[in-house]
Amino acid sequence: MNSIVSRQLRLVAILAVGVLAGFSAQAAEGQTSGLASAVDQAWRLNPQAAGLDAREAEARAAQDLAAGLTPEPGSLSIGNLSDRFNRNQGRQEFELELAVPLWLPGQKTAREAEAASQLDEILAKRAALRLEVGGELREAWWALAAARSAKLMASRRLETARALESDVMRRYRVGELSRIDANLAQTETHAANAEWVEAQATLLQAEQAVQTLTGSPAPMNLDEESPTGRRLIDESGDSAASHPWLAVTAAAARSARARAKVADESRRAAPELALRVVRERADFAESYSSSVGIKLKIPFSSGSQVRRQSAAAQAEANQAETDLLRTQTRIRLDAERAQRNLQSAERQLAMAHERRQLSAENLRLAEKAFALGASDLASLLRIRAAAFDAEAFLDRQRVARAAAISRLNQAMGVLP
Repeated sequence: MNSIVSRQLRLVAILAVGVLAGFSAQAAEGQTSGLASAVDQAWRLNPQAAGLDAREAEARAAQDLAAGLTPEPGSLSIGNLSDRFNRNQGRQEFELELAVPLWLPGQKTAREAEAASQLDEILAKRAALRLEVGGELREAWWALAAARSAKLMASRRLETARALESDVMRRYRVGELSRIDANLAQTETHAANAEWVEAQATLLQAEQAVQTLTGSPAPMNLDEESPTGRRLIDESGDSAASHPWLAVTAAAARSARARAKVADESRRAAPELALRVVRERADFAESYSSSVGIKLKIPFSSGSQVRRQSAAAQAEANQAETDLLRTQTRIRLDAERAQRNLQSAERQLAMAHERRQLSAENLRLAEKAFALGASDLASLLRIRAAAFDAEAFLDRQRVARAAAISRLNQAMGVLP
């Protein structure tokens, strides 16, 4: 019996060392940042990223258009006038007209500012979307770590339960233990086996979640992040540059204000300047003569249409400003909550270490007492269950602390 107990203790020690070594390897691999590589893979597979590429091309085209000499491309018209279908006396007139639209006063500057703000908004959306992808992967990453930890603990419980059942059945056959003890040992093995099956199913689901996001299986070692020292608002007071979500909201507000400015400067359709060249003759007896002229077309302004466009643009700008203030408040509260959760996770981890030490000591004493016949099997199983609960709680708190660090970095707008 002493050899069996010693073997069980050695098994528990080896598995515990394996868990600690796994976390050490994860910390070492943090230098290469497997999580960062996984975020890159998830970003390449994200369907919205391709849409942003097209939006960026649209914004750059708008910049080229705003930088042009005219608000729209020019036009060329060609006309002919002849009397060949009625009098046929040789009257001919050919007209060539080249027309170009003109910028309204202040419109070109407003269009350039609108195009620049639109491009800034697209770039900010790209950063915000990448952060969103990173947050989704972080949650799946640490759900997988928790599932792997649960699977490891379930395997340890099943292994020790089988070893205990083998020892109890041997002693039952020689009459040292009762049938109740044998049933208890078999029940513990069945319960441990059921827990292992459930942990295996949970692990498979977690692995598939990560693979769905990244397109490839998760690495064996899941590296941890380091808490960021970044501040939401930098010393210059520019809070929009410190967080992707703030940046995209601020960029949207600037774009809305730029569109409102364009609406104010575009109170009528673009004027049009045309150069006309006419070549004509009255009849067959006359030679052709040419003339050149200039035409200026000035559209009238529609007051109701201008008010409608300006009001719509201003409403969008006001909404964007309000959204910016709300986003600032939400991000600040999220960061504060993430910081408190990390502090709580660190305290829980410290208490979990103490609980594990006490439970391990109680288990050693209970196994010794059971081997000497000074304690019954029910007491041993109860103390062993408490020890496994303490060990599982410690592993969960390690993962919970790592996940809390990732959530803090996420709340602060920091990618892996």
